[in-house]
Amino acid sequence: MARVAIILSGCGYLDGSEIHESVLCMVMLARHGHQYMCFAPDVEQSKVVNHLTEYESQQETRNVLVESARIARGKVSSLESLKDADFDALLLPGGSGALLNLSDFVEKGPSYGVNNTLKNTILKFYQAKKPIGATCIAPIILARALEGHKGIRMTLGSNPANKDELEKLGMKAELAKVHECVVDGDHHIVTTPCYMEPSDLAGMSVGIEAMITSLFAQR
Repeated sequence: MARVAIILSGCGYLDGSEIHESVLCMVMLARHGHQYMCFAPDVEQSKVVNHLTEYESQQETRNVLVESARIARGKVSSLESLKDADFDALLLPGGSGALLNLSDFVEKGPSYGVNNTLKNTILKFYQAKKPIGATCIAPIILARALEGHKGIRMTLGSNPANKDELEKLGMKAELAKVHECVVDGDHHIVTTPCYMEPSDLAGMSVGIEAMITSLFAQR
């Protein structure tokens, strides 16, 4: 049984963590007998989106940690409190929060950076050869945090246009369908496309389960 730290970025695919992906990650971890704890930055969201209209709210502000508690049923801690020594693996679900709240990708584009605490956490897990998983757009976070380590195999789905975002950071981008995952055994990193592919909840559950299974084959 492994202990896994899950990094959330809010609640809702347009301004936080993608809920389906986050919950499926939790389900598959539990199905395979692993424990998990959730963490999120204690910061204000970059923006708030009405998920009914898909328009940004100009008056509303929300906190990433507080919103992440919606997915974690209140059991979430500040990212700053995460101790890598307490966990065997790290997992990053996707959603626009990865681009808005875990990084400033939306604001700065190609010159984006990653939340410093998260970057250091990723590096600690990587250097300790502990497995790291990422779904959907979250490999963008890994690629920036690990850009000094070239040639790591990752996926952003089956659209060739998305390969550029990973390859310009020195990663080896691979095309994959929703039910697949890309395993880099040498670097202990596993990624799966989820909503980088057309909506397919059943297929996404297969991809996430394959990712979870592959993660712990890397230990």
